[in-house]
Amino acid sequence: MTTYSLRNKVVFVTGAGRGLGAATARILTQRGARVVLADIDADAAQRVAATLPDGSAAYEACDVTDLESVRAAVQHAVSIFGHVDIAIANAGILGRTGTLRSMAPGDVAAVVDVNVNGVINTLSATLDSVIANRGQVVVLSSVFAYFNGAGSIPYAMTKAAVEQIGRGLSVELATHGASAMVAYFALIDTDMIRNGVDSDPGAAALINALPKVFSKKVSAEQAATALVEALERRRRSVTFPAQWSRVAAVRGIAGPIGDVAMARRTPFRRALLDVDTPLS
Repeated sequence: MTTYSLRNKVVFVTGAGRGLGAATARILTQRGARVVLADIDADAAQRVAATLPDGSAAYEACDVTDLESVRAAVQHAVSIFGHVDIAIANAGILGRTGTLRSMAPGDVAAVVDVNVNGVINTLSATLDSVIANRGQVVVLSSVFAYFNGAGSIPYAMTKAAVEQIGRGLSVELATHGASAMVAYFALIDTDMIRNGVDSDPGAAALINALPKVFSKKVSAEQAATALVEALERRRRSVTFPAQWSRVAAVRGIAGPIGDVAMARRTPFRRALLDVDTPLS
């Protein structure tokens, strides 16, 4: 049963120029929402906006690692639509595949800057309006928040951090009649995954060395639909594909078991060694 109508709600979406962000914007407008597409690639955001119903969308260049850039994008949204009801902190990057010892400090910092600081900046710029309108915020975590991130530790650790941001906010915002949701998705068939996993031999080898459930992709439209339906129910979390919910429910048990299994899995160990190049 729908408990939160999206009709005429104003939704600020980062990373909206492609992939999940763009798909979410499309589905939101189908439900009657108005969207602001914020993306570091303003041209990409503009192209998405042009496909949406007249009057339902605006776009703005936005670098989530720069708080002033995010604030300017939010001010643009408010100047057009009057306020922000919902903020979706979707912008994120994978970073490069490799073991931790193979990475320069800058490799790790870049992922943290977008995936964690970018979320904080997005929330900092939108929370006052969201609270004033008893709205919602959504942060994009991942099943890698609780699945072993060997070979991609910076990405996994940032998604664990984002989970804690969302969980903490769900309590803090409840006192204001607003809410927060954490989204946990597996691999989504987007440019980020195609460019960062499929076309990277090391990343592809790591994924393919795991059970098939890990390499199975869902479409951006499927993930976006799950997210929007969860918004309409003011859920505190959404997991897609749904079978990952069972893993999450027993993560305290499944996590340590999975760690041991991965460490013993010969194909995965071989793939990990291939990306384990110490820094000179």
